[in-house]
Amino acid sequence: MTKITGKIKELIIIEMELKIKNKIALVTGSTAGIGFAIAKALANEGAEVFINGRTNFRVQQALRRLKKETGNQNIKGLVADFSNKSQIRKLIDRLPQVDILINNVGVFEPKAFENITDEDWFKFYEVNVLSGIRLSRAYFNKMIQKNWGRIIFISSESGVQIPAEMIHYGVTKTAQIAVARGLAELTKGTNVTVNTVLPGPTFSEGAGTFIKNLANEQGKTIQEVEKEFFQSVRPTSILQRFIDPDEIASLVAYLSSDLSIATNGAAVRADGGVVKSAF
Repeated sequence: MTKITGKIKELIIIEMELKIKNKIALVTGSTAGIGFAIAKALANEGAEVFINGRTNFRVQQALRRLKKETGNQNIKGLVADFSNKSQIRKLIDRLPQVDILINNVGVFEPKAFENITDEDWFKFYEVNVLSGIRLSRAYFNKMIQKNWGRIIFISSESGVQIPAEMIHYGVTKTAQIAVARGLAELTKGTNVTVNTVLPGPTFSEGAGTFIKNLANEQGKTIQEVEKEFFQSVRPTSILQRFIDPDEIASLVAYLSSDLSIATNGAAVRADGGVVKSAF
């Protein structure tokens, strides 16, 4: 925003207050990548953040980083493997109340369709879809009773454009969009919202390691491999680079806020323009 004073143009920077201070937020799969960035964004807004990982070592490591980088000491960790129902039940028992639920945990693996076994399909559905369903089932009605809550599924542009190299992953990402829209229909007349965010190719921990290894194997720089990736694998990208996890997190923080009540039942894209559609 700018203000004109005589002939001098002054730039006024306004910080947006998201009004989520002290809200209880759970971010699954948040020891690295997009999940970590979301936890950091919410912690910077003063939320009470619970992060999650499969091992205590990873969780403690992420906790130390988050507290140091945000200055928010009200961050806690919960260890749970979302392919294990009993561990999910224990997590819910330890955290019975949540205001902001970010269903971020997920697995992906490029694999030829004919090699995707029944076990692979069940594993992907268990972690990528049922994890969010189980947590939403535990917290949704409590949000409705409280008349405030945010549930966000971190899907992917792969849920719209199913990747031929990992069809099982794409199918689970489409399912997340459907679950979120259905839940949103149950929030009518309340201050509870349920949305999906669709990131594009992101330089997260897994993707970063893959690109670095590929660069080393081919004797190229990371920048060269990145350029080739967007020329051949994701040529429709307008951004033409990998998205930084923080760029996804800023959108998620807004959708988690008190300011986003008009956005409900939406699949919001943060894909760098990969999907060639305005809708």
